[in-house]
Amino acid sequence: MRTYNLDLTPLFRSSVGFDRVGQMLDTAFNSEAPSYPPYNIEKLDDDAYRVTMAVAGFGAGDIDITQTNNSLVLKGEQGKTDGEDTYLHRGIATRAFERRFDLADHVNVTKADLVNGLLVIDLKREVPEELKPRKIEIAAGTEPHTLDHDRKAA
Repeated sequence: MRTYNLDLTPLFRSSVGFDRVGQMLDTAFNSEAPSYPPYNIEKLDDDAYRVTMAVAGFGAGDIDITQTNNSLVLKGEQGKTDGEDTYLHRGIATRAFERRFDLADHVNVTKADLVNGLLVIDLKREVPEELKPRKIEIAAGTEPHTLDHDRKAA
């Protein structure tokens, strides 16, 4: 596996609170992540995403999808067989899996479908109105306010 060493110091000179991003990138490039099951992540538009995972052999009841805060966890475990099957060749993976995805703030799962061995999960970023930028109007042409007061000699 290829190892990368990134120097993100110039990036952090003008930002505050993003030091953890460098650690996450370093971990992502230098650790061996599990490759089963394979998946794709698509960006559908500015606020919509889709995760597609190949889960051939798993039924909807074998897969658990959990979203907690900014984490999406997908677990799959096929039902146990009674052990009476005799195989001449067993090449279809039936092992359990757990896959975690870190989600950005305000990204939520909108739906999940299992079609032809592909688990398709749609996500959407929905920023609350109170957190969206708002335009502040500047008043122009108003007279400055002055206070008149009587000066009394002591």
